[in-house]
Amino acid sequence: MTHTRLGAELAKRLPFETVVAICDGRDIANLIAGQPFGPRPPAPGIVRFVGVVTGSTRGVPSKPIPIRLPVSGRWLVRVIGRQQQFILGEYRRHMKTIGYLGTLDKSFRGRVTTRNWNTMNLIAKVLATRYARVFTFLSGGTAFTGVLDA
Repeated sequence: MTHTRLGAELAKRLPFETVVAICDGRDIANLIAGQPFGPRPPAPGIVRFVGVVTGSTRGVPSKPIPIRLPVSGRWLVRVIGRQQQFILGEYRRHMKTIGYLGTLDKSFRGRVTTRNWNTMNLIAKVLATRYARVFTFLSGGTAFTGVLDA
């Protein structure tokens, strides 16, 4: 079953409107194995994240990377790279951060759902043991992630 068909079927069965992002397990494994953030832990108060971009131009930024938000002053969100459908970044723990993360949809011309880097590492461990696909769906501003049996 194709990602498109699987996503459409999942969305059809949910009792609410949603956008589904499906990633191959090998893409997540390759992302993690590449250590895109390097071996050092983040500075205190900084959270690393991965965004999964959906849409026909998925991952094509409307502005060049790196992206800093806000554009002036102390950054709250910064995108430091992109690999396939994944965007890589960091954010500071601040009340305005969620609003800036929400603007990534426009910056990448598609729907972006973000996951903490630690969450992606755990997903990769689960995938390494038994699963082949991960799905994420968005509903009313809330994102959910799950795995599908191979």
